[in-house]
Amino acid sequence: MNFEEKTINSRDIFSGRIIKVRVDTVSLPDGRESTREIVEHAGAVAMVAVDDADNIYLVRQYRKAAEQVMLEIPAGTLEPDEEILSCARRELEEETGLRADSWEKILSYYSAPGFCDEKLHLFLARDLSAGEKNPDSDEFLESVSIPLKEAYRMIFTGQIVDGKSIIGIQYAFNHLMRG
Repeated sequence: MNFEEKTINSRDIFSGRIIKVRVDTVSLPDGRESTREIVEHAGAVAMVAVDDADNIYLVRQYRKAAEQVMLEIPAGTLEPDEEILSCARRELEEETGLRADSWEKILSYYSAPGFCDEKLHLFLARDLSAGEKNPDSDEFLESVSIPLKEAYRMIFTGQIVDGKSIIGIQYAFNHLMRG
């Protein structure tokens, strides 16, 4: 069966600093028409930074959309035409003050493909050293390190609740702790 939806027309609704929103009219596989609300995003990177003692570095920050403080792996939005590994290196240092000599691409995935085209690129960062913390002017965050085993448990107690962090921590736990 053909599942593809063909775009008939597209209308821009909003253009902001981080996202754009459009409404597409589509032709469904059975010939009927429908609309799709699409959030356009440049893409992002997220880093699972783990030191030699198996501590993971996280950031604590307020997330307005969720109306709560969250504990997350460091992450950031790609700049136009920025290479993903360069973005990962930049964001890790900006948010945690750390540099990594070893980088492993874990995977890339769509964060919410039902309405958003954001593709997130997840990395494991190892061989950490001190750099210079320099968050964006509108970012208020605290960098913390905790044992990877504790971060893994925090997923199941509801203390770590965002998707990128859950995926990254589970990967690191399975890859590094279970060998």
